Amino acid sequence: MAAPIRLTSSSSVTLLASYSSSIFTKFKTKPHLGFSISLNAAANQLLFCSPRGYRMTHALAKANLGLTYPAQIDSHKISFTPKDIDLVEWKGDILAVGVTEKDMTKDENSKFQNVVLKNLDSQLNGLLSEVSREEDFTGKAGQSTILRLSGLGTKRVSLIGLGNGPTGSSYRSLGESVASLAKASQANNVAVAVASSQELTPELMHATASAIATGTLLGTYEDNRFKSESKKLGLNSVDFLGLGAGPEIEKKLKYSQEVCSGVILGKELVNAPPNVLTPEVLAEEAVKIASTYSDVFTATILDTEQCKELKMGSFLAVAAASENPPKFIHLCYKPPTGSVKTKLALVGKGLTFDSGGYNIKTGPGCLIELMKFDMGGSAAVLGAAKALGQIKPPGVEVHFIVAACENMISGTGMRPGDILTASNGKTIEVNNTDAEGRLTLADALVFACNQGVDKIVDLATLTGACIVALGPSIAGIFTPNDNLAKEVVAASEVAGEKLWRLPMEESYWDSMKSGVADMVNTGGRQGGSITAALFLKQFIGENVEWLHIDMAGPVWNDKKKAATGFGVSTLVEWVVANSTS
Repeated sequence: MAAPIRLTSSSSVTLLASYSSSIFTKFKTKPHLGFSISLNAAANQLLFCSPRGYRMTHALAKANLGLTYPAQIDSHKISFTPKDIDLVEWKGDILAVGVTEKDMTKDENSKFQNVVLKNLDSQLNGLLSEVSREEDFTGKAGQSTILRLSGLGTKRVSLIGLGNGPTGSSYRSLGESVASLAKASQANNVAVAVASSQELTPELMHATASAIATGTLLGTYEDNRFKSESKKLGLNSVDFLGLGAGPEIEKKLKYSQEVCSGVILGKELVNAPPNVLTPEVLAEEAVKIASTYSDVFTATILDTEQCKELKMGSFLAVAAASENPPKFIHLCYKPPTGSVKTKLALVGKGLTFDSGGYNIKTGPGCLIELMKFDMGGSAAVLGAAKALGQIKPPGVEVHFIVAACENMISGTGMRPGDILTASNGKTIEVNNTDAEGRLTLADALVFACNQGVDKIVDLATLTGACIVALGPSIAGIFTPNDNLAKEVVAASEVAGEKLWRLPMEESYWDSMKSGVADMVNTGGRQGGSITAALFLKQFIGENVEWLHIDMAGPVWNDKKKAATGFGVSTLVEWVVANSTS
C-alpha cells in the first residue's frame, strides 16, 4: 500500500514554500485565509489549496463547474472586554441590558425595584420606566425596546427580555439580539449588562458572559462568500459590565471565541455549494486544519486505491458513480504535553452531494436542492477539530474521520440489488441507493474502531424519519450505553444544542435481514431512524462505546436558508469533558 499523504508539522510547509511566490504572482490570486500545500504523489506535482475551494497547481488553476469561487472576505474580529464600571459611566453606541420579568417589577410609584434599573432610570429622568409601561415591555423572552438618547454617555439604551428563568440559551439569545441591534444601528461598540447580575455567583457571571459572547459572535456572522455584494460589519467591540473582571472571565471569553470559530467553519462548509465543495476540497479543509495546528494534529488522506486495499467496499460503492473521486479523511489530535488517558473518535457523514442514486430523489419535499447539507456531520467534525486545535485539551487523543464522496448516477454506479462487502467482512444487499450515508459510515466506523479508541460519536444527516419524529430543531441520539448518553447530553446542554434519546429496539432488526446477504441497507418507512442506527451498530467493535447522532433536522435553518453549524459545540464540550475526567 502506498504511503498516505501526511502533514505533520509546519516544516512540511516550509520545505515547499519556495515554490509559492511565483505561483501567486502568476495567477494574482489571494487566498481566503491562506493556502495549504500538499503533494499529489500520483501526478508528481505540488498542489496549492485554499480553504474555500480554490485548487491550483504550478501548471494551471482548476476551474469549478459554473466558474464559481468564493469571494475573499476577511474574517471580522470583535473584541470582548469585561469592565468593572457602573452602567451610567460607560460611553459608546449602545448599552444593552438583559432583564427578567422579575427585574421589571415596579413599586406603587411605578419605579423599578431592581437596583440596576432604578439607578439607570434615575439618570434618564424616569424615561425607561415610562417607555416600558407604554410599550407593555415586561421582560418576556423575545421582547426588546430601545431608546435614542442625548446627553448621556451612550447614544442608545435597550432593554432585552430574558423571560422568567434565564438559562444559557436565553443569554445566547441576548447576544443575538445585541448583534441585531448593532447591525440595525451600524454600531461600532456595545456594552452588555444583566440587571440581576448581583444575584449570580462568579462562575455563573463568567458563564453568562460566555453565552452572550457566543450569541453575539454567531449573530453578527453572515456568509456572503457567494454574493456579488456584501455589507461590511461595523461592530468592533463588546464590553461586559457587572459580570466580573480578571483572568478567569477572559479565559472563558477566549474559549467562546475558539468554539465559535469552529461553528463558523461548520456553517461555511455546509453552505458551500456542491460544485465548490467536492470531496477533494473537503479533504483540503482537513489538511489546512492540520497545517494550522501542526503542534497537535496530523492529517492522513486516503484515495480510492488505498481505500480498496483497506477493503472499504461499502464506502467505495457509494462513490463509484461520481466524476469527483472520494477522499477518506483522518485527522488525529494528540495533546502537546502529558500522557493520553482516553482515546475518542468523531465520525461525520461526508456526502458532499446526494442525488439518491438510482433511487433518485423526486417529488415535493425530497429536498434534492438542499443535498449539499448531507455532509453536515463532517462539517461538525471538522469544525470541532478547528476549535480543539486552539483549545488544546490535555489527556485525550481524538480521531476525526470522514468518508467523503458524492452519491451520483452513472453506468458505473451502485444499483439496487447489488451486494457490497464492508471492511469488517459483513455483506450488505442494497435495496435503496438513497440509504447511502450509512454505507459510507459503515467503513468509517470500522476504521475508527481499528484506531483503538474507547468511545465513538458519529454524526449524520441520516434519515428523514428523524425529522418527522423530532422536528427541525432536535437531533435524535441512539446508543446502547447509558453512561455515554449522559455524557453527550450533558455536553449538549452546555452547548445549547437540543438532543433527544430514541430507543434502539432490537426487534426491529428483523426488517433489516436479507435472504442473500448479512443485511439490507434499509428496513422501510416505519421506525426508519431506529433501523438506521441498528445498521450502524453492526460495524462497532465489542469493547467500544458508541453513540449515533441523527442531525437531519437541525443541520439547516429553513427560515434563514442557511446552515446552523449544529454539532460543533456539543462535540467540543464532550471532548473537553473527557479530557478533564
